[in-house]
Amino acid sequence: MRTPQQRQVLPALSIMLGAILASITAPTLSSNIVSTNVSAGNSVVVDDKADAARLRAEYIRKNYAKFEYRIPMRDGKLLFTSVYVPNDASASKRYPILMSRTPYSVGPYGSDQYKTMLGPTAEYEKDGFIFVYQDVRGTYMSEGEFVNMRPHIDEKKSKTDIDESSDTYDSIEWMIKHLPNNNGKVGQWGNSYPGFYTSAGAIDSHPALKAVSPQAPIADWFRGDDMHRNGAFNLQMAFGFFHSFGQPRPQPTTGAGWKNFNFGTPDGYQFFLDLGSVANANTRYFKNGISFWNEITAHPNYDHFWQSRNILPHLKNIKAAVLTVGGWYDTEDLYGPLNTYKAIEKQNPGIQNTLVIGPWTHGGWFRTDGDKVGDANFGYKTVQTYQPVEFAFFKHYLKNGDKPTLAEAWMFETGANRWRGFDSWPPKEGKDKALYFQANGKLSFNAPANQDAQFAEYISDPAKPVPYTTEIETRWSKQYIAADQRFATSRPDVLSWQSEVLEKDVTLAGPLSADLFVSVTGSDADFVVKLIDVNPANLEVDAQTNRGNQQTLVRGEPFRARFRDGFETAKPMVPNQMTKLKFAINDVFHTFQRGHRIMVQVQSSWFPFIDRNPQSFVPNIYEAKDSDFIKATHKVYYGSQQPSALHVKVLPALDE
Repeated sequence: MRTPQQRQVLPALSIMLGAILASITAPTLSSNIVSTNVSAGNSVVVDDKADAARLRAEYIRKNYAKFEYRIPMRDGKLLFTSVYVPNDASASKRYPILMSRTPYSVGPYGSDQYKTMLGPTAEYEKDGFIFVYQDVRGTYMSEGEFVNMRPHIDEKKSKTDIDESSDTYDSIEWMIKHLPNNNGKVGQWGNSYPGFYTSAGAIDSHPALKAVSPQAPIADWFRGDDMHRNGAFNLQMAFGFFHSFGQPRPQPTTGAGWKNFNFGTPDGYQFFLDLGSVANANTRYFKNGISFWNEITAHPNYDHFWQSRNILPHLKNIKAAVLTVGGWYDTEDLYGPLNTYKAIEKQNPGIQNTLVIGPWTHGGWFRTDGDKVGDANFGYKTVQTYQPVEFAFFKHYLKNGDKPTLAEAWMFETGANRWRGFDSWPPKEGKDKALYFQANGKLSFNAPANQDAQFAEYISDPAKPVPYTTEIETRWSKQYIAADQRFATSRPDVLSWQSEVLEKDVTLAGPLSADLFVSVTGSDADFVVKLIDVNPANLEVDAQTNRGNQQTLVRGEPFRARFRDGFETAKPMVPNQMTKLKFAINDVFHTFQRGHRIMVQVQSSWFPFIDRNPQSFVPNIYEAKDSDFIKATHKVYYGSQQPSALHVKVLPALDE
């Protein structure tokens, strides 16, 4: 935590970034132009990313030596580890270790087979690190049993009490003692599942672990990451992922392992609609052969199985500096980075703990240019601003480079399309307000005046669920998160409330939460709340493009009403009884510009990203029969006695 005097505002941040950028001469991989000749050191111009990737691979092959090890863990299991050491390593030259632990293979295997990239960007390879990649326990060439989101053991009583923290500790201990020419300092990074392993590796940090960067780290697979959103099942993601990733691996192997599911059609919406109940996935396709799918469907509530896989309470005794990274448009893991930062901040006072959230999809900070997502365009390649900062972070803590002057929270403000720094997240300056549902589809920061209960209603039909995207996809969409919502607005089973035209910019910064007063004629229901930025009626982007009245999604989250009293226990709804639902929605940092409108939509399906609720209560929703799926009338109430609203934090304008 930093003092208010340390708060980084935009001008100071720009100066800092300029200094970092000026100190780094190598181009980022995301650039379309690369000006490095790896063989002679002379400048050349390369016009496309394919050539840049080829030159990068050639540089690695010429300048690094690869070794393969099987590192012993405290219980005797051996973890397969690939190590790339700079060729110029000598008795007088020392390099730090930069490690990534993964369940997705460290391949290619063989000391003469090289990765085509080693660090997050090419700058790391040119500067010189010892790069380490490790197959985590039970995957590919590593021994042992693989456990998804392996639970952490706080108190280890014997050598058989192992977890990802102990495996990381044992690996670092071995590497510091056995890898020649290391300088005694280790960094760790990873994106998505490797981000989880990075978080886990920081717990009870090895003394040599100096810097970690969990990127899009998984934190809790039930409340917010990947497989569930507020207890609602991410059918499209879980089905495709576990059909491949969940295949058994009885013995160490270099084989790819992935067996992509053949949907037989490009139309995921129709495929999953034809699937019917989730229970049919096993009877028709998986045949009980995917063990973790069986475990998911055996644990429909937030019981010990899921709670033990929540890493957040265990993020303690962290001594390394932390740089947690995420993307506002990550359709897989936004909950993870936001809550990883929060948990580390609370449970490890005094350490260097920084949060960076940019306008990116999953891993977009090194996989894309970061200039646009869906219908949102940011005007420039935002990764070129971020990547030098990450590089400076690792170089400082592992090589004694200049310390980057980073704000504690360095966040991209969508809508305004600029970076801003704060001494905490959410910003202390944010004011709690609510966007209240009003009569005639109006949305206002003013609470509704005293009036009799009013409601809007729709028929929710599981046979005709609201699609979450207009794209034809079998895998989940990465673009829906910033897509035009007019396709949904026109449906009779989607409710919309919209503000008047804004007379000044309105900036929301921090978490959102929904208060909904509802009734249903069934005994269970889902409710999806979406926050939307509505363009002016005539908004010309260029001579060919007019985005007038576009309704760009800013944030959307579902909630399964059976969990209204807690995720641990499912309770049926009482038909036709008004019930209050309150649920959390992931943070935003977005400016609704003057002349725009703010819209909130409510609906009861988001298919097939989220599985269909049968709308008749069954104790285990994954065992619902096709006959359990029924039409139901859903009402959303508003007024002074039933103030349905979206609760937000409003940031004062910079000139206030």
